[in-house]
Amino acid sequence: MTARSPAPATSPGNDDERLVIEAAKEDPRRFAELYERNFDRVYAFVARRAGPRGEAEDLTAEVFHHALANLGRFEWRGTPFAAWLLQIARNALADHWQRLARERADLSPETGDPGTHAEADRRAMLAQLVGRLPADQQRVIRERFIAQKSIREIARDLARTEGAVKQLQFRALESLRVHMRDVHE
Repeated sequence: MTARSPAPATSPGNDDERLVIEAAKEDPRRFAELYERNFDRVYAFVARRAGPRGEAEDLTAEVFHHALANLGRFEWRGTPFAAWLLQIARNALADHWQRLARERADLSPETGDPGTHAEADRRAMLAQLVGRLPADQQRVIRERFIAQKSIREIARDLARTEGAVKQLQFRALESLRVHMRDVHE
């Protein structure tokens, strides 16, 4: 009986992807193949979270532009290239939602409407309070309510169980409720 050699740690598809990434690092024109392989997945991910089609298209373009500009920093670790692209997309979406929130606050009329100013003050206070939460709780709140990710997606990103993410979210929201109540008393 002949002894079998152990199976390779990566599949042939991963080796092919790694070669394409290395080629694109040497010649940016080769990035087109990575773009073609991953566009549909990244666009679908962004479109589910971004809102109007034009915003989804702009954000998807931003993701690939960022990836191309930072391809030299990408380190192959055996995970699909799409995982790196989706992390860039998550960050772009979070930035997008924060930008929109700031723009909405900036668009509030300066006519002295007390409700508008009170709402802006409340949002500013809430943003400060979120910034004081422990890092894991901050991340869960931002990804859940700004990037609008599901509990399952956040759990996968944090390498935690869904129950642990729910607990982090609960603790963060309780802390925010207590602090907001203290501020208003």
